[in-house]
Order: sequence, then C-alpha cells, then structure tokens
Amino acid sequence: MIEVSSGKTWHSYLTSVLEPTILPPYVVADLYRRIWLIEDAFNIVKRLLGLSYLWIGSINGIQLQIWGTWFFYAVFLDLGDAVVDELSLPFGRISLEMIYRGLYHYSVAYQKGLASDPVKYFAARENQDLGIVKGKRKPNIKLIVAPFPEQQRGTHDFFFKHLLKAH
Repeated sequence: MIEVSSGKTWHSYLTSVLEPTILPPYVVADLYRRIWLIEDAFNIVKRLLGLSYLWIGSINGIQLQIWGTWFFYAVFLDLGDAVVDELSLPFGRISLEMIYRGLYHYSVAYQKGLASDPVKYFAARENQDLGIVKGKRKPNIKLIVAPFPEQQRGTHDFFFKHLLKAH
C-alpha cells in the first residue's frame, strides 16, 4: 500500500509490485491520476456531447451516433490541443467543457465577421472571460511512502525524496 498526502487528505493506492525500484511510489500515484483521463473522456462524451442517450433504435443509427460522437470528440480534442499550444500551457490547464460552451460565442463572432480562427479566438486575451484556462491547483507537496505513516513520521523512510536522491 502506498499513501500520498495532499494537504489534509490522504490517498491510498494498492499495488502488487512490491519492489520500489521497479515501480516507484510516485509512479503509482501518477499512473492512478492518469487513469482518470479515460474517465474524463467518457464523461465529456456522455454528458457534454450527449452520448448518454441513443436517438434512434436501429443498429446502423446507433453506430452512426457513436462513431459520429467519438469523431467529433477527436476533432474537439485537437482544437483543445491547438489552444494549449497557442497559449503555451499544459493540456490540463484548459477546460474542454468551456471550449465546447464557447463554440456558440465563436460562431456568433464568426457570423459577425469578428473571428475567423477558433484557436486564435479562444486564446485571445479579450475572451478570457469564457473560462477556457483553469485556475492553478496547489501541487502535492510530498509523497508519503511509509507503510505505517502515523508510526513512522519523522523517520528517514517517511518521504520518498531520499530515494530519489540515491538514484
């Protein structure tokens, strides 16, 4: 078991790999965080893009809806990727949901002749009120690797950073 402290909250992870040189504790915590990326994708596709409901009962119609939604999601993800490149930010700093909701505002600006490039539109300073860029979160300060953190607090085996310096 690996325990990670994030502020006052503790997160516990179980792994069958017991050798920290093969799978270091910080990698376990990072892998778990990355697992949620697929959950975020399904959440966006189901909730935001409407795939939680099937519009038609035929097999062909269902396949078209599923493939069309996932295709739109891929194009939409590319738009988000282009926006973070334009802003020179990591991908996690933008809100795909707010880009999706901002497509309406972009289409209105496009029809009025005020915008012609969605990437430039979403990256523009004057459009920051769309909420595309997320606020910064506080980083996890330290990774706790002690099997019994409350009993081992203050020992050299408590934090992972001494292992990082050895390698």
